Amino acid sequence: LNVFSVPVYKSAVHPDSLQQFFRHTLTEVLTYNPLLKVSDAIHMQKEWSFTRTCSLLTALYRKLFVAFSAKESICQLQQVLETHEVNWQHVLSCVSTLVVCQAEAEQLFKELLSHLLIKAFENYDMENMITAFLIARQAALEGPAVFMPYSEWFKASFGSAGGHHGSSKKALVFLFEFLSELVPFEAAPYLKVHIMYPPFVPTKHRSVLLEYITLAKTRLADLKVAIEDMGLYEDLSSTDESVQPQGQALRDVEKALQIFENTKKIPTSVIEASIFRRPYYTSWFLPALLRPRVLPKTPDVRMAFIDSLKRADKIPSNLYSTYTQACHAMKENMLQDGSKVETSHSKEPAEQLKAELAELRTLIVDQAKYEDVPAQIAVISDRLASVLGHSSDENEAATLNSPVQVDISAPRLEPCHQSVVDLLLTSFCQNLIAASYFNPPDRPGPCLSLFVKMMCGHRNLLPALLARLCQLIYHQGPSLKDAHILGLAAFVIHLSESRALIPEVEAHFGIPQPVPEKALSISEYWNCLLVCRTEESLAFCLRFCTAAASYLMCKFSSYSHEDLCALLPPSLVKKLRYIVPRLCLEARGILCEEAKTDLTWSSLSCPSLNYKRASLSLWKQARFQELLKEKTFQLSFREWLLLELEVYPEKDILSASERQDFHYWAIYQRYLPAPSASGGCDGDLEKACGIIINTILDSSQRLDLGSCDQPKKSVNPDILCKLQEMVLELGCRRKLRSGCWDAQRHFLFEILQERLKDRKRGSALGEQLWRQQELLLHRRILVSLPASALIFTCQKGKKTTLDCEDFFRFVNLELKNVCSRGYALSYDITAHFFRGLLNASLDCEESAEGVNDVLAVCQTKCPTVLFSAALWWPRLEPVLCSQWKRLFGAPLAEELERLREWQSSATSFLSSGVVFPVSDPPWISAAFLHCTVQQQSPRGRERNALKRLGADTEQARQRILNSLFLQLLVSLLFFSLVDLISAKIAPKEGVGFQASLEWSLEILQCLEERGMSWPLLFHSAEEDPRKYHVLRSAVSDRHSRLLPVAFYSLTPCFHRELLTREQTFLYVALDLYIQLLRLFVDGNDLPQPDRAGQSPDPAGHGDPLEVISTARRFLLGAIPQCPAQSFRNIQPLLDACEELDPELGATLLRFSRPAGAMELDDELALF
Repeated sequence: LNVFSVPVYKSAVHPDSLQQFFRHTLTEVLTYNPLLKVSDAIHMQKEWSFTRTCSLLTALYRKLFVAFSAKESICQLQQVLETHEVNWQHVLSCVSTLVVCQAEAEQLFKELLSHLLIKAFENYDMENMITAFLIARQAALEGPAVFMPYSEWFKASFGSAGGHHGSSKKALVFLFEFLSELVPFEAAPYLKVHIMYPPFVPTKHRSVLLEYITLAKTRLADLKVAIEDMGLYEDLSSTDESVQPQGQALRDVEKALQIFENTKKIPTSVIEASIFRRPYYTSWFLPALLRPRVLPKTPDVRMAFIDSLKRADKIPSNLYSTYTQACHAMKENMLQDGSKVETSHSKEPAEQLKAELAELRTLIVDQAKYEDVPAQIAVISDRLASVLGHSSDENEAATLNSPVQVDISAPRLEPCHQSVVDLLLTSFCQNLIAASYFNPPDRPGPCLSLFVKMMCGHRNLLPALLARLCQLIYHQGPSLKDAHILGLAAFVIHLSESRALIPEVEAHFGIPQPVPEKALSISEYWNCLLVCRTEESLAFCLRFCTAAASYLMCKFSSYSHEDLCALLPPSLVKKLRYIVPRLCLEARGILCEEAKTDLTWSSLSCPSLNYKRASLSLWKQARFQELLKEKTFQLSFREWLLLELEVYPEKDILSASERQDFHYWAIYQRYLPAPSASGGCDGDLEKACGIIINTILDSSQRLDLGSCDQPKKSVNPDILCKLQEMVLELGCRRKLRSGCWDAQRHFLFEILQERLKDRKRGSALGEQLWRQQELLLHRRILVSLPASALIFTCQKGKKTTLDCEDFFRFVNLELKNVCSRGYALSYDITAHFFRGLLNASLDCEESAEGVNDVLAVCQTKCPTVLFSAALWWPRLEPVLCSQWKRLFGAPLAEELERLREWQSSATSFLSSGVVFPVSDPPWISAAFLHCTVQQQSPRGRERNALKRLGADTEQARQRILNSLFLQLLVSLLFFSLVDLISAKIAPKEGVGFQASLEWSLEILQCLEERGMSWPLLFHSAEEDPRKYHVLRSAVSDRHSRLLPVAFYSLTPCFHRELLTREQTFLYVALDLYIQLLRLFVDGNDLPQPDRAGQSPDPAGHGDPLEVISTARRFLLGAIPQCPAQSFRNIQPLLDACEELDPELGATLLRFSRPAGAMELDDELALF
């Protein structure tokens, strides 16, 4: 072979003569002894891969290729194929050698394949077709690291209407005739690809495709491979024929277990297989899942998965019984023998892999042997495939299109996988250090790139590789040594170089999410792993990102600016943009001239180098500064905030004062004045506040990934402090403006409502939980801001007024839905509003008048605020009285004094029997009376108090007061029913169901004894909305929807006199029954009974079915007793009633007819 060494002839032979000699030699080799037929090549080409070809032949090819460029080599190969009879074994082994050893060969072969297909369809030439298919398959045999998988090539070439076969019916028939001629010689993997990813065929020619599929399935049956036996997660890009259904089923089980562990749900593919692919599911998948073993004491993932399938009736009883008996027998045998079942793995392939990796190291350190590296990496790839093949029983077949699942909180690796990954990572790091010892990183050439690309080509290795990197970077990062960090950082850069081969990553954090996390690119995955929370993690992140960026700039120093931008993961640069100015004061200013100095690898690989100085050295590089100007690498204000909000202040690397200085610089000097194009706020303080609020809310909604068992408890106080400063500054600016003071909407509530409006809808339950959590966070933000920020100060003419419209709107639309007990805001936001109201009134000419005006508006526009004051008044009163005294030193404002009097009157009325004055509107005094009754214990005086209500004065006989006392009692009934609902859906709020029910029944009985009308309270279309509409509008949407449940809890007090006295009662009862049925049909809102089966209410009112049954029985009994007048207005409800409850609808229809019609029906029934 030394005859073909180019250096031997360098000075003695003219280059053209040498090329001619080498070209002749290559032609002779490719055409030597051309006895093999095309059918032989189709059947045997797998044996002609690079690693299986005779080493002398591959060595000859490699020596011949030295004289040519990759393009010249492929042109020579093409010329030989077009003009000679060839030896297919030599041709295809030559193709393998080219794609393995020549980096440019992949693209050149794609161009050649395209050229061959064009010629084939132009002339309907079978020879060009078979040549293209053989070359595509041969190149794909070397793995995706060097050439695209056959399945992808086939889809790209024929999977769309734009393919070569789509020009005419003749071209389509030509393709299928060719594929049909291949069928008798085809291996099963290629037939599976053609069936699962068939060529695009217009509908009118569908029969051509079906004929081929029938033929291919027949061939598969001859090979004893059924298409029904294909795995759930089978890798169709692989041409490995050794994976039988048993082995594929084991892979499917492992993949299904991993998905089940991450999602806690049976994978959809398993459910579909149990229905649509029953033969494979029962014959292969279940036996692989139910392999007998000694069951662990604590149920593991497999046991939980089997149990879930059993409960879903996806495992036949006899098969499950056999499995449990076999497991029990295995346990008994183990106890008797005193031995454990062990699984032995052949160590030979792993030893061979280790030996080949050692050989690679000897080649990398010797620059003269660099040309042998690609061939050695191909050998390593073959050995790696053998190792992974031996462990395939517990392996997963990951495809390029299916995301890799990684549990960030606890990455799961099988021991055999971890040992292989560690061996490869160790080899990479050793090769890097060894090569860099003699030369800087840009000298060793593409050796390390090829090595990492080879690893990425083994798709079933990627889950273990990414999980191991998660363990090393996320969990063990701060404890790694400098050499490890350098090695891993360089490895990450080379992974980025091979990112096209890496599928997306589905990262899970140990807690089920209402909305599934989106799949991450490999760059986003690094962002997940490199956290900045504590002193240790910040220091590690800085060291890692500095090492990665520095390695890239040294390794690829010859790359253009655009190529560097494409190669560098943006997440690493953004981490540097965040941490370097945080830790280094120098990086916060304008860089000086020393930024022009060059970056040397020796300065970075020196173990004694201080990481801050290393990062600053990188930061000052002119080329790195050019990279930072790119939009891709800009760190926006929002991204900066998200990173800063992750930091635990008590574990920060900065002291409190240093952190305050950094925040001041970042917010006021860096981001506030910066243009939005570079991630800033354009000098707009309101915009900055909006970004901070949105980011705080987004951050709070995210789980704290550092402690995966619970969300973050509180917002970073330093960031919150800066937000408070900015909101106060905004308030001061408004006051200083001339003319009208901000007639626009309050920016704060605009931000909060936009978040709720723009929400992307997921599942109904997920949306409900998200919205509830979001509103609780909104409340926390509002309470954290200055109290006066809730209220606008407006100038109307010469008078200053207080505007609470936006706050009231936000309460009515959103905040009331996280109410305490359904009708009142929580104490914190209630007190905050009142304190803000008093503070804001300082700007009014008459402060008391300003407060009075706002509270008067509350009666009609936001009664929830007054209900909240009633509930919390015992705690609220001393706070407000003290604040008023501090601010004004005058008597309380009239409306505040009135609130205090109502509370005092309610207390006196219950304790000493004095007359209870009724407010106008009466529901305000009713709220205070109800809340006082709930706060006092023991009970006993309430019943007597109800009897005295309205009967303590001669004036009570007056018509107006009678009307007010009626509204007062009805309002009391309403509040008690809302408490009844709260007892079911929020028992932790301290409202007892039985006590609420008894209080409601007492109020209703009092109303009945006085003959007072109350059903209008439940009438959704009442004539006088001023009476009770205010009450219904003030409660949460959920409480309002559940009023039918409360109504039918009162059935013990529904007497016959009520049916005759109240003509609207039947309409109200039917309307609420229909609402109740719709709630049940929709499956939302209805409270469920206690899980332990012990409902707090003995009558079973908590069970939805029991409530519906009670309502139905009542209506069936009540309808015949209702007078004719009651049926006059029920016509709009008949259709809904007949649809939801036909029997009740028929009863209603029968009794709603005139009496004469009913008598006629009875007479007709006699015959």
